[in-house]
Amino acid sequence: MKMKPIQVRLTQKLREKLDKEVAKGMYPNRSEAIRDAVRKLTQRQNPEKTRKKEG
Repeated sequence: MKMKPIQVRLTQKLREKLDKEVAKGMYPNRSEAIRDAVRKLTQRQNPEKTRKKEG
């Protein structure tokens, strides 16, 4: 799947928290952490649609 870049502005505190998760090895980089957060958000908001696409 081809990805397109987007710009995201975060407060310094959020950026530091994000960087800590990356430093702990939870994610390979900021982009993957943000993608995971968006996936979780959309799954929580539309659980039926997400399950249909995954299945």
